[in-house]
Amino acid sequence: MADTNLPTFAEELDDLAKEYNDMRELHKKYKEKLEEVRTMQRKCTAMVGHQKKKYKQIAEDLQREGSKLSGEEKAKSNELKKLIDERKKTCGEVYDTLPRSNSFLLNTIMGPISVSILNKTDRFAYKEEYERFKLYLSIIMLVGATINTLFIKNSQVNTVKPNRIVRICDACYHFLLVWYYCTLVVRESILRHNGSRIKGWWVVHHYLSVLLTAILLIWPDSVSYRMFRNQFMIFSLYLSVVQLIQYYYQSGCLYRLRALGEKSDMYITVEGFQNWMWRGLTFLLPFLFVAYTWQFYNAYTLYHLSKHPDCNEWMVPVSSAIFLSLFLGNSITTSGVIVNKFRAKQQRSSASVKNKGS
Repeated sequence: MADTNLPTFAEELDDLAKEYNDMRELHKKYKEKLEEVRTMQRKCTAMVGHQKKKYKQIAEDLQREGSKLSGEEKAKSNELKKLIDERKKTCGEVYDTLPRSNSFLLNTIMGPISVSILNKTDRFAYKEEYERFKLYLSIIMLVGATINTLFIKNSQVNTVKPNRIVRICDACYHFLLVWYYCTLVVRESILRHNGSRIKGWWVVHHYLSVLLTAILLIWPDSVSYRMFRNQFMIFSLYLSVVQLIQYYYQSGCLYRLRALGEKSDMYITVEGFQNWMWRGLTFLLPFLFVAYTWQFYNAYTLYHLSKHPDCNEWMVPVSSAIFLSLFLGNSITTSGVIVNKFRAKQQRSSASVKNKGS
């Protein structure tokens, strides 16, 4: 009978027996602790909700009683309001470390699974990965737009027979845009769920971008498409360059905020200008406003295309309306931030002059 390695295998299994039993015991304790943590999370969530509700009620009662109070009572009332604000802030910090219910969008896309990131380090890592995702996709879109603009041209606008190579390349590029903005919406929703500071128009901007790129994807190869195609590809090329410039500028702003010790962990970059981005303003703004003006020009071009006798597609007027909405929203939002910043700067200057005078 030939020699076998069975005795060796048996010895190795015997050596692993103690570690195996330790692993099972440790896993049992882990499951117990995990259930204990979940119970504590539910209790903390309920307590935080009750605390916030009561503080809100007390603050409203103090506000109603304000006109009835004497001088000493008003001082006491102000102390109570200050205490309420401090405790509400603490409740907010506690709430940030607890799992929360998903928004409607996240529930629709991902189901009831929790996307709460409870650890601050993990939140920052996810945010950094989101920024890298935008950078890499901006580079890929820049390459795609360059190829479609410089090397794959649709010179025959009025021909009936479509150019399949052009159409396939365009469809691939438009699909990339749809996938990019859809992924961006989901990732931003997760970031906002975990305390990110992107709000308002820039959220709407990405929903409109999803709709616009989807329309471009399904737009049939027609006279109107060919008449607008080259203009859009050049615009996409410029927009990709602006996004890369913007990424490095905004990353520099975030780095300076962290170096100054300001709370900036969940700030994320957007296709515009925000309150925390101020230094280097004159460098970035011309690029942004050229892009916004180009969006208006796209809307104007599509509006006139919609009146073309050979234009029968609904995509043309709808795309024109979306480009116009993007132009108005981007311009108004960015201009509003700039005006508010200048007003705040003037107020600080006036205050410093008064202090010097006194």
